[in-house]
Amino acid sequence: MAVDGKRVAAAVRELLAAIGDDPARPGLAETPRRVAEAYAEYFAGVGVDASGHLDSGDLAGESGEMVLLRDIEFRSMCEHHLLPFTGVAHVAYLPSDRIVGLGRIPRVVETIASRPQIQERLTDEIADALVAGLDPRGVLVVVEAAHGCVAARGARQANSSTVTIASRGTLAEPIERAEIMALIGERR
Repeated sequence: MAVDGKRVAAAVRELLAAIGDDPARPGLAETPRRVAEAYAEYFAGVGVDASGHLDSGDLAGESGEMVLLRDIEFRSMCEHHLLPFTGVAHVAYLPSDRIVGLGRIPRVVETIASRPQIQERLTDEIADALVAGLDPRGVLVVVEAAHGCVAARGARQANSSTVTIASRGTLAEPIERAEIMALIGERR
């Protein structure tokens, strides 16, 4: 389902008027259109099955002990305040009978992040998409993010970050995921 740009622009004009500003003034005249264009990008993942990115591009018959992609950058919008949160996702899986091209995993992350979201659900949905799309022996997803709503309002903790973890299959066992957690934290 595509974002309805005309409705978004109308809502932004109304919001600007509701806060006491003039949506027709020179600095704001194009803002409704700009916000509508931005929202089309921010929310492009609404209604999209992210596991579909894993349907093709696989290397059937290939496997390995573990696949780990670190530092997959993403941006999402907090569904509570419609403010951005940005960060990185670290995604690991233990293949069963196939692996997928490495570009497919960031597409899954990007699609799921492109929805009104909370970080906890984002982390779970990435793990669930990998399970649905790859049927791996195990999945571990670690998401680290900074939240605009925490930095700019309320608690105003500009330098804080939040870490969430989702694990499935054999990687739900603490001993099994310890090696991967060490690799995620390891830097050159």
